Amino acid sequence: MKYRKKILSIIVLMGLAFGSYFVYLFGKTFFWDNTIFEEPKVYVFINEGDDFSKVISNMKPFLKSISYFSMAAQKKGYSSRVKSGKFKLLKGSNNNEIINTLRGKSQTVRVTFNNQERLKNLAGRIAKQVAPDSITLLKVFLDTEFLKAKGFTNENALGMYLPDSYDFFWNTTAEKFRDKMWRSYQDFWSDKRKKKAAALGLSPLEVISLAAIVQKETQKADERPRIAGVYLNRLKRKMMLQADPTVIYAMKLQLQNFDTVIKRVLYKDLKIKSPYNTYHYRGLPPGPISMPDISSIKAVLNAEQHRYLYFVANPNNPGNHLFAKNAREHKRNKRIYTNWLDRNRIYR
Repeated sequence: MKYRKKILSIIVLMGLAFGSYFVYLFGKTFFWDNTIFEEPKVYVFINEGDDFSKVISNMKPFLKSISYFSMAAQKKGYSSRVKSGKFKLLKGSNNNEIINTLRGKSQTVRVTFNNQERLKNLAGRIAKQVAPDSITLLKVFLDTEFLKAKGFTNENALGMYLPDSYDFFWNTTAEKFRDKMWRSYQDFWSDKRKKKAAALGLSPLEVISLAAIVQKETQKADERPRIAGVYLNRLKRKMMLQADPTVIYAMKLQLQNFDTVIKRVLYKDLKIKSPYNTYHYRGLPPGPISMPDISSIKAVLNAEQHRYLYFVANPNNPGNHLFAKNAREHKRNKRIYTNWLDRNRIYR
């Protein structure tokens, strides 16, 4: 009898021990703080197609115990159903909370871009802010069927992307990014703005192309409507635009080097045979030579009405220009500028 009681006592004690250990293990696996970072929060990025082993690799810098996290993930079924996205982990979170976060909605990111000269540059800029890489983005940006359906060409497709800040899920697809940009483009070109463009004799894309030239000519926002007025006057008179920024773009395109800095356009440069050279070809170039700001587009739509046909940089008032109504006045202004270039030995 005593022997049986002793065995029973041992069994009970073992049961309590196993039970206590199970409770301890369960609590440590799911409900103990498993974060090791000092910041209030950190972000984890999981790419489309990543498996659980990749998640483990991403999580290592942030967790006290990868093994307990793995155990919890397997018990909750997360290890076989990984979700891509950007996720916020809070300091002091337990594995149960961490896994619920990774199962939840991806965080949004604020995507910002401006002043890109080519779609290639834009794709590179966007790829630093969302999951798709630059090659995937560029391929989608240049999709022939999309461009044809929306009325764009390879040369003017950059005009669809209006510089601003936009909210996206980090794991958005390249297609969804492009499609949102198309919707933003449509929203911007309201009936009122389209009528303003038509009154100038331009399409929305032509307005953007002209705005890109205007912005390259001056960083002074208050001077852009006046410069826009000069080019519109020249277009109305069927004169060549003769815009130096278009020559610089043509040179960069020919060299396939958009990092080169050209401070002075020489007479020999004006002979370059490129549809972007507005000294060689009449009218606007086939597409924007850069991504103009919204303010530059508005400057064209609300261009100053005047009789000026020429302008040149004003060396006595940096950032501003000297305007002329005829070739004689322009020749005098140009001499002031070229003399300043020579004095300062700016030859290229």
